[in-house]
Amino acid sequence: MVVAVGFLTACGAHLEDGLRGGQSDNVIESEKGEAGNSLEADDEANSGNQLAEGDILPEYLRGVDLTGGEPVNHEFAEVTVHDPSVIKVEDTWYVFGSHLAAAKTDDLMNWTLIDSGVRKGNSIIQDAKVQMQEAFDWAETDTFWAPDVVRLADGRFYMYYCNCEGSSPRSALGIAVADDVEGPYEDLGIILKSGQSAGTPDEEGGAYDARVEPNVVDPCVFFDESGRLWMMYGSYSGGIYRLELDTETGFPIEKGYGKKLLGGNHLRIEASYVIYSPETEYYYMFLSFGGLTADGGYNIRVCRSKNPDGPYFDAQGQDMIECRGRAGSFFDDSKAQEYGVKLMGGFSFSCAEGENGQSRSGYVSPGHNSVWHDRETGEYFLIFHTRFEGKGEMHQVRVHQMFMNEDGWPVVSPYRYAGEKLGPVDESAIPGVYKLINHMHDISAEVKNSEDIVLKEDRTIGGSHEGTWELKDDHRAVIVLDGVEYKGEWVLEWDQFGCKNVLTFTALSEEGCAVWGSGYRAQ
Repeated sequence: MVVAVGFLTACGAHLEDGLRGGQSDNVIESEKGEAGNSLEADDEANSGNQLAEGDILPEYLRGVDLTGGEPVNHEFAEVTVHDPSVIKVEDTWYVFGSHLAAAKTDDLMNWTLIDSGVRKGNSIIQDAKVQMQEAFDWAETDTFWAPDVVRLADGRFYMYYCNCEGSSPRSALGIAVADDVEGPYEDLGIILKSGQSAGTPDEEGGAYDARVEPNVVDPCVFFDESGRLWMMYGSYSGGIYRLELDTETGFPIEKGYGKKLLGGNHLRIEASYVIYSPETEYYYMFLSFGGLTADGGYNIRVCRSKNPDGPYFDAQGQDMIECRGRAGSFFDDSKAQEYGVKLMGGFSFSCAEGENGQSRSGYVSPGHNSVWHDRETGEYFLIFHTRFEGKGEMHQVRVHQMFMNEDGWPVVSPYRYAGEKLGPVDESAIPGVYKLINHMHDISAEVKNSEDIVLKEDRTIGGSHEGTWELKDDHRAVIVLDGVEYKGEWVLEWDQFGCKNVLTFTALSEEGCAVWGSGYRAQ
């Protein structure tokens, strides 16, 4: 395996190899993102939205300051951790992911790899194949899938790990414990199994049915506002379930698989992650729909509930328990895509003649996120992995800031976090030409490319779409496009490819579709 740390420099990403070891270069495995860990920069592979030779600057962009003079730069140290699950300890954020990978940061921009790879000597679990032999043997695999780490009342750190065969829901989910968040973790044993063969009772005491019962992977463990401890888990197969845990030991206090919340009949839904917002008094369950590979159409969605164990609803008021495949179906994306609030999928912003960063690479199959909410500052951060246009299965961790719109739904900032703060926006700065991304509501491997729209001084919108715009309460955005209203925020952000600060908007419709806008003009 090759794990690389990259440093973002002027007008784009410069990726440097580093920390080699473990497996041979460019190992390709389809399950849970062990592919493409070689992060070598290849400008020719950056196939997204490059200006074709002979393109002429559109009339509506003439006279627009596309660069702002001196480039604006921020430095990042990149890291590869698939399915990053976040925990903060003192002033440091940690993410734990598949294949026993973990990293840390003190600013959500510069990451340091802790370790990676299921091998003897990994500092997180020093000899996992010996310690967790029962789990590996049951799941017929040699690796881990996505874990989660939580700190309990005794001050120790509890890792909920899982192993999966991959082509079937034969999986094991267990617990390990450590005195230090970085490890080493010691196994406490398996708490759930799935994929039992005929004649072997499942956790409910009967015959395992993959259409109804869960694949016991992708745990998310959290405390609710009353102090009860819950685990959300599940993937494809029978759907997403919840199980209540003992707050002292971290083990289940109920038998069986627990309560079903959504999914079934092999819908491609996984990676549940739950946070509570004191601002809205809702619990938000984030999910990934589609497949995780570059051609899988992975996308991030959310639903919410007043109770930690549901029922959860989307923006259209649909109970997520109804989100299940048709009888006899398999990977029925056409049914799944009707549900959930789609926050983001694959996208790519265009580049105009005269902008910095002529070669741009959009996100492909972003997903399997976690969320950090800072109760002191009120900030929300979406932490996920993504692949990139023209880069195959190579993936890295990304962090985008989130905000709650006036209807109490999260909206995601169009660009990666670079220290920006939500604040008052001068209305005179809003008119101009914007790159519009409409994430729509589908599950598709097609990357959504930006279109140009013009926000005019009279608060109307022209260009590729018609409508109106509004500034409310200093920073709230109301965008109407072709008769559909979207509510969100205006945010001054850093365009990493254009090396400039630009005004953006992020907003959501009542149907649960997200739109983003990125101004061309350097601010």
